[in-house]
This record gives sequence, C-alpha cells and structure tokens, in this order.
Amino acid sequence: MTPLRIGIAGIAIESSTFSPHRTRLADFTVTRGDALLARYSWMGAPWTTGVEWVPLLHAVSLPGGAVEPEVYDALEAEIVERAKAAGPLDGLFFDIHGAMSVVGRTDAEARLAAVIREAVGPDTLISASMDLHGNVSRELASAVDLITCYRMAPHEDAWESRERAAYNLVERLHDGGRPRKAWVQVPVLLPGEKTSTRVEPAKSLYGRIPAVEALPGVVDAAIWVGYAWADEPRCRAAVVVTGDDEEVITAQARELAEAYWHARDDFAFVAPTGTLDECLATALASDARPFLISDSGDNPTAGGAGDVSWTLSRLLVVEELRLGKASAIYASIVDPEAVAAAFAAGEGAEVMVRAGGRIDAGPSGPVAIAGTVHSLLPGDPVGGDIAVIRTGGLHVILTSRRKPYHVISDFTALGLSPADADLVIVKIGYLEPELYDLAADWLLALTPGGVDQDLLRLGHHGVRRPLFPFDADMADPDLTPELL
Repeated sequence: MTPLRIGIAGIAIESSTFSPHRTRLADFTVTRGDALLARYSWMGAPWTTGVEWVPLLHAVSLPGGAVEPEVYDALEAEIVERAKAAGPLDGLFFDIHGAMSVVGRTDAEARLAAVIREAVGPDTLISASMDLHGNVSRELASAVDLITCYRMAPHEDAWESRERAAYNLVERLHDGGRPRKAWVQVPVLLPGEKTSTRVEPAKSLYGRIPAVEALPGVVDAAIWVGYAWADEPRCRAAVVVTGDDEEVITAQARELAEAYWHARDDFAFVAPTGTLDECLATALASDARPFLISDSGDNPTAGGAGDVSWTLSRLLVVEELRLGKASAIYASIVDPEAVAAAFAAGEGAEVMVRAGGRIDAGPSGPVAIAGTVHSLLPGDPVGGDIAVIRTGGLHVILTSRRKPYHVISDFTALGLSPADADLVIVKIGYLEPELYDLAADWLLALTPGGVDQDLLRLGHHGVRRPLFPFDADMADPDLTPELL
C-alpha cells in the first residue's frame, strides 16, 4: 500500500498588539527535518502506521509583541518553498497558536493557511491544531479542512490536542474524505484569566464538548475564547463543529455558541483580584505561606514585554520586605544590562543596577536596585544569563532574555525555595499547575502592561463592534452557524 504523505508546518506565537515588544527571528525556535518530527511523541503510534510524515518547518516563540514583517515573510516563504519541493502531499498538519499578529497586518494565520493551501493544492487535506486563545476568522476556517483547539486552560491538554488533530487527519485520509465545518463567531472577547476551565462557566462549557464529539456524524467540536490583547476584527470567541451530518453539526455549533453567549456575564476572574497594593497588604497579613500574587499586566506568556517595572518599584518600598521582616521572590524582569552588571560583580558582591522599563517603560521606567548578588546562572536555555539580587527580604530575578517562571525547578536552579518564601510574585495570569499546587493562597493583581486585564482601558479600536464587554448592553446576536 502506498503510504500517506503528510506534511507538518506552522508558526506559533501569541502576540499582543498593545505591547511595544517586537518579535524577531531570534525569538523563534525553528525546527526542520528530524528535529521537527521529534516534537511529537505520537510518532510511531499504531494509528500512524502507513504514514510518511514530511517535516517542512515549524517555528514557535514565547508570546510577545507583534512579529516583525520581514521575519514572518521569511518563515512563510520557507514553508511555501518546502511544501512545493516536497511533492504531492495527501495531508498537512498545521500546528499553530492562532493569535499571531504581524506588524501592519491582520489575520496572519489565515494568510499563512491560504499560501500553504495554494502551495499544496486543493486536494490536500489540512488539519489545524490551535490554542483556545486563538482566533478563528471565516478566512482561516475556510482555508483548512479540520480544525480543533485545546479544551483546558491552563493548557494541560496541549499535546493531546495536537495528536487529536493529526489523528483525525489520518482517519479522514484513510476513509472519511473532506468533512464540513459549522462555523460561528460569538461577539464576546474576554481574557484567559476570566475563562479558565478550572472554574465555571468555562468548566461546564468545555465539559460539553466530548458528548458533542461522540455524536454520529461529528468528527470534532471546539470552542475558542479568542485572544483579548490583539486589536483585530477577528478577535472574538468562536465555535466550530466538524463532521459529515450537516444538520447535526449545525445544531450543535449553534447550541455551543448560544451557551457561550448566555454565559457572558457569568465569566469571572479565576482568583480574587485587587490592586497590587491591596494584594500585598492581604498577603502580608495572611498566615498562608507561601502566598502567591500574579503580576498579571506584564505576563510574558500572554504577550507582555516582561520588563514592566511598576510592580518591582512598589515591592522595593514595602517596609516588611525592605527591613527583611518578610521574605519574597519576584520573577522576573528582563534586562540584559542589569544582568551583565551582576555577572561582572560576582556572587556575594554589592551592586547597584537599574532594571526594567527599557522595552515597555510603563509608569515607572528603569528602577534602581541596590543589593547583594545572591546567585548567577549562565546560559539558561530560555532566559540566557540570569542573576538574582537580594535587597532586604526581597529576591529579584533578572534575566537577559524573556522567561516565564512556571515550574519550581526554575527557582531552585537559582538557589531559591519558593515553598519557604512568605510571598512569591510572578509575572503570570492564572497559575500554571506547579505554582497552583504550591500556593497556600493566591491573588491576581490587576497591574499595568501590554496584557492589562482591564480591556476597556487598553484602547481597542480595530475589533468589530458591537462586542461584549465593550458594548455591555448589546442586543442578542444572530448565532446561526455557516457551513464551510
């Protein structure tokens, strides 16, 4: 039997158009050949028998600001060139995030899908795997044949979702043919911190998907929250139900879309919120240890620049921390100049550096830190050179490249023990699993930055209106799905 030939390609990044950071080629991890195939643990699974996987190119970056046009163009051109050179492909696995913004352009994934479609031809089945915080325009949904997304936030099922997209593609190539898609957008745009599947109503909404997927005539069902920190017409929630029974997939897509719309006022933050000062006061007065605080406005895994220094400026004047009466870890601020100064001084040395506010000046600009170099870590694969400066009871993590702090080992590698700290303040939104399990208590601070949780003060003007919550009293929309 002639093997199925399936290409693999994609560009994956979440890009805040409200962040002054710009994503360049050095921010991407680009894989080709065997390195690309090695990304996927399901290679060699029984259902892949008889499949020749053809690695084209995949590029993935930590979320950040919009991608420089020349960077996107170069990646797109290489994918297209490799797709044409690969010869006839039965299918293509399109591994994307879905919220990439390119400077001066809109709907980057729809463009990428369209040029790939042109390169591989109309007969090749394309199956897209996405983050639920991606955006599904009509153009994107039309350019692919199968499309799905994660069902959990935090994204504990990210690799499972990719496997589902690839498995569905193989199954359709074997005996299913090209399915139909019932697509509908829902005029709601909310941040991930209000739509976590840990809590209601998202928990129940996403909990309905397996039953829909199991219906005869249905291949897949998916709900997208959308991406709140880009300012494009496509930015809104969406539902796609894929299958062969047009009546069933249309009815189910409408039911899911209406359920999402009717729940719009019920979405709430995944944790109690407050200003930073309110959160700090509550944490210091609490007996819960460690007490975690999310510095949510500059979360680098949502697209923040990672160097907004406003929270750091407030921490440095908290008396309990300044006098060492309480201990805290702050993760983190990206500032290669400050890190270089700490490395030049060496561990144990007293230093004075100015950190942060160089990419996103925010309300503070660079902030002066006077303290002792607690530890140095050269050559971290993500953060580059990393330094920790201790001032009073506060340990400030400085990185030379943007780096999120989601796992305990990232702290312990720096000689820090978050379990033994009174406070741990992290540039993050909802807590990732290890931090969630660590926290004796937790608050989400509403801080400034490129991924500010207060969408109304960010200044969206490119989104399509009316749109909840920008138009809180808007009339009920027409949620009739379109068959694609």
